[in-house]
Amino acid sequence: MALWDRLKESASTMQTQLMAKKNELKSGAFRDASMAMCALVAAADGTIDPSERQRVAQLIATNEVLRNFDADDLRRRFESNLDKLTADFAFGKVSVLQEVAKARKKPAEARAVVQIGIVIGGADGDFDKDEQAVVREACYALDLPPHEFDL
Repeated sequence: MALWDRLKESASTMQTQLMAKKNELKSGAFRDASMAMCALVAAADGTIDPSERQRVAQLIATNEVLRNFDADDLRRRFESNLDKLTADFAFGKVSVLQEVAKARKKPAEARAVVQIGIVIGGADGDFDKDEQAVVREACYALDLPPHEFDL
């Protein structure tokens, strides 16, 4: 199976798993961690171009699991995390990973945050090494083994 097909299948599987848990994923910690994860993936290569920002914002707005939350609030949190990353990527990454770590106390939420990162990263068909690296770092922040997600 080609890498592209495996990526699409993995992102689809993750989205299906997230949908199964949708009713459990309503906490503020999950919301904050998810938006931090989305920003990390969008800025994984150290830059955020406007088209990527728009694409991730669109994915957030249309993701069924994230509809548990107010769309404007999600966008504000996503943008706030992106601002931290664009101001100073290394320092901002520390702060954003602390947001991700908010979901650590609930394993189901922690796994869902990682799955959101994989879905967002794979949405364009190219879950590149920079995106994989930030999702792997998020796994460590959440006390989850990256190999559980093939990272």
